[in-house]
Amino acid sequence: METERILSRPRTRRKVLLMGRSGAGKTSMRSIIFANYIPRETRRLGATIDVEHSQIRFLGDLMLSLWDCGGQDVFLDSYLDAQRDNIFSEVQVLIYVFDIMSTDVERDVYYFNKVIRCLHDASADANVYCLFHKVDLVPEHQRQAVFEERQRRVKESVDTISLKCFATSIWDETLYKAWSFMICGLIPQLSKLDDALLKFCEISEGDEVVLFERATFLVISHATLHSHSDVHRFEKISNIVKRFKLSCNKNQSHFHSLELRNSQFLAIIENFTSYTCVLYVSYRSDIQATAVKLNIQCAKTLFEQILVS
Repeated sequence: METERILSRPRTRRKVLLMGRSGAGKTSMRSIIFANYIPRETRRLGATIDVEHSQIRFLGDLMLSLWDCGGQDVFLDSYLDAQRDNIFSEVQVLIYVFDIMSTDVERDVYYFNKVIRCLHDASADANVYCLFHKVDLVPEHQRQAVFEERQRRVKESVDTISLKCFATSIWDETLYKAWSFMICGLIPQLSKLDDALLKFCEISEGDEVVLFERATFLVISHATLHSHSDVHRFEKISNIVKRFKLSCNKNQSHFHSLELRNSQFLAIIENFTSYTCVLYVSYRSDIQATAVKLNIQCAKTLFEQILVS
């Protein structure tokens, strides 16, 4: 069986460091994305002691070795000295989390600079991402300005490297947008998935098709044939559907598919390959859901092959 062949394949391992000072929200976001917590449940999480290692299977053949590093100053000092070689060697991605409400910005930037120097020495090719977290605590009319100011200070402090910054919150879609972007950069088959999804969208006469990783509901790829005003719509769907799936699980039910239709659109979400779900959207009133579901079934084999290639 195709599923058995996927499970038996060697896995591509990628080391991901999750770092930042204590209280920034690192473990909360990890628990929401990978451990199916809902935001209010993260309040019971304690501080991370030293390093917590997680091996996370993603899209079957990709194994994320996620190192959640405790942020107390005593641990940070240890990572930068005694544990330096162990922490910073063979890293593909550094995700550094800042508490956007921190009143000690100078010390936040100080530790970030030291981390970047260690990373550059041991894993110079690693991708670096900065998350300015808890943005929901900033008054809405000030969020963009505060984010841009913090981003400017961090980028100016390490102007020799390229980094991507996000403003995030566990309470909305911004968390899914950031993590989708960061993890997608580790998927070797991404360009093939993009091409195949576009062809599927055109052949099936859809307006949009989105591919989600099944466990996390992070956006993997999407094809859009018509412009849309809401640029965050995919991540909003990730957030909503994942919460719906968790509600199903709590009621001992399993999510398989969801169909929505009104006078303006048809939307179908279905389990797709062994490790993905697909969302199909059409604004045509004459599109038949049965035909769409048949097309989805027919496309599974191609996408399974791409994911194991």
